[in-house]
Amino acid sequence: MAPKENDKIIKENNCATKIGLPCVLEAFLTIFKTGSIPHNCCCELVVLGKVCHLALVNRTLENPLFKYLNPATIIARSIQTWNNCLAWIESPSPST
Repeated sequence: MAPKENDKIIKENNCATKIGLPCVLEAFLTIFKTGSIPHNCCCELVVLGKVCHLALVNRTLENPLFKYLNPATIIARSIQTWNNCLAWIESPSPST
């Protein structure tokens, strides 16, 4: 995807306004480092939407600061994080 295309997607979908900074940081650490995204941030990530999620990850990969990272690994972690959050959101809560 072209760099300008990610910017266009982010702008057209108001992606930057759909998730709070604390959850952005949690998602970033989960995808670009190691960790597990908290459940409350999974909710925000799913509300953000897959299109925004992928555009923001791809936009981050375009940053020269992250040129040392393997894009395939980051995309795989991004998809895994998305799928984990979606599964957690869609799973029925256990009865007490």
